[in-house]
Amino acid sequence: MRVIAIDGPAGSGKSTIAKALAHRLGLRYLDTGAQYRAVTFAVLRRGIDPDDAAQVSRLVADVELRVDEAGVTVDGVDATLEIRGPVVTRAVSTIAANPVVRAEMRRRQKEWAAQHDGGVIEGRDIGSVVFPDADLKLYLTASAEVRAQRRHREVLDLAYEEVAAGIAERDARDENRTDSPLVTADDAVVIDTSDRAVDEIVDEILGLLAAPP
Repeated sequence: MRVIAIDGPAGSGKSTIAKALAHRLGLRYLDTGAQYRAVTFAVLRRGIDPDDAAQVSRLVADVELRVDEAGVTVDGVDATLEIRGPVVTRAVSTIAANPVVRAEMRRRQKEWAAQHDGGVIEGRDIGSVVFPDADLKLYLTASAEVRAQRRHREVLDLAYEEVAAGIAERDARDENRTDSPLVTADDAVVIDTSDRAVDEIVDEILGLLAAPP
């Protein structure tokens, strides 16, 4: 099983780089952030308060998720677009901080990797917690301005200032949560993606994979 773990904050280019890398390597790709957003969608769709940890914990084991290259379905409902909307975005940090949710998502992520004989898996705790023995661990980052600009292009219904503030708030929550906080794994390679072409970054990663241990 070959696992490439990619972590980093919002707007660092994880999804774009991970998809391109998976294509070049002929591996499957998993966006674990979409899984947490999908759970958040399920919580909101059922009218559950995201702050009600007990109800959220009861829901997560039963929710039916499918996250793949074709999109995202939650309990049979296509949620590909909705999980990227502002309502889910505002609530996802709360859901992702729930230890029961994180434990269930880690279980599903490991199960997915076993079923697909590995893959390029991106998120916020992939190399540090979920796959500590990954073949390669990467931590992508970028300047705050670049990250906000990237995310603003994805959510045009929000002002740039609101997007930037939301990213800063998400960073603080992810870095300070008690369960699996966003950190750079000790043996991760840090790559700043600011003002760099995708192919250039992927070529660098392929070079890392080809280098002798």
